Amino acid sequence: MRYEAVFINSLGYQLAPVVISSSEIEERLAPVYDALRLPVGHLEELTGIIERRWWGPSDTLSQGAIQAASKALARSSLQASDLGMLVYAGVCREQFEPATACRIAHGLGLSSEITLYDLSNACLGVLNGMVEVANRIALGQIRAGIVVSCESSQHIMEEVMDDLVRDPRMDRYLASLATLTGGSGAAAVILANEELSRGYGHRLRGGVALAAPEHHSLCRWGMQLEADGKYRQYMATDSGGIMKHGLALGQQTWRRFLQEMEWTPTSIDRVICHQVGAPHREQVLQRLELPLEKDFASFPYLGNMGTVSLPLTAAMAEEQQFLQPAQRVGWLGIGSGLTCLMLGMDW
Repeated sequence: MRYEAVFINSLGYQLAPVVISSSEIEERLAPVYDALRLPVGHLEELTGIIERRWWGPSDTLSQGAIQAASKALARSSLQASDLGMLVYAGVCREQFEPATACRIAHGLGLSSEITLYDLSNACLGVLNGMVEVANRIALGQIRAGIVVSCESSQHIMEEVMDDLVRDPRMDRYLASLATLTGGSGAAAVILANEELSRGYGHRLRGGVALAAPEHHSLCRWGMQLEADGKYRQYMATDSGGIMKHGLALGQQTWRRFLQEMEWTPTSIDRVICHQVGAPHREQVLQRLELPLEKDFASFPYLGNMGTVSLPLTAAMAEEQQFLQPAQRVGWLGIGSGLTCLMLGMDW
């Protein structure tokens, strides 16, 4: 896919307020660590994650998304009335129906002449939403749109920790490690045509999407029926399988991405990757022949925030001037399924 006149006009994000350290999680898992003879500090050493965040007791997903979207609008060259589309792309949603996008649009005061819906594709949701909006802009159907997401990791993490304490087996612990890296936050991305951007933002050049759906069972998060007749959340991840097959898909997508963009690894100035943890980051960059200094990481203090991780990390990288005007930048996303989407832009 290639674009000629689509811009990432602005980014916005909202951090969840409650900081949860890896050592606090290990304190809650003390009976598990004793039973399995795991050393204190194992979680941080294995993942590189020092802390992550949770929302407060009264915070809602739509509130976090509205805060991030409001910040993106304040930093943009647009008015809320310019938006012709809003996509909510989080894994976490407030209810089955209506779409969480509707509540966010109401909170932002958007007009009735807008397309609204939720989109879900594991950790790739925001990138997929960006492609949806970019395509509408390229077709001339809208002049601008916004993609928003808010993720919350607290409930599923507490469920997993309680399960581990009740049944402290090594196989369960290993299947739960990815869940324990989870963080919470919100992010928003506004895209617009060239006329509305008025010199703001960053030109979206194009991208490539590939999938390996034969690996759809490697990471699963959903509801399951328990023996007591009640449904409970569960999450299980084959971290080794995700790493092996995810790296293979990422490397395949990367080759196609470089061809599509007519770029080389040395001609790319910066990359923002999905935030998983230290081992994943190192192996991904090594496979793609990219030095660590070209990548910006937020996972040590924010964890894996799912769909929010990549756009929020990019927003922080821009704030800290890691991303500079005229740089070639790649956003490299991969999600359960397995699916992979890489986008290229002139910053």
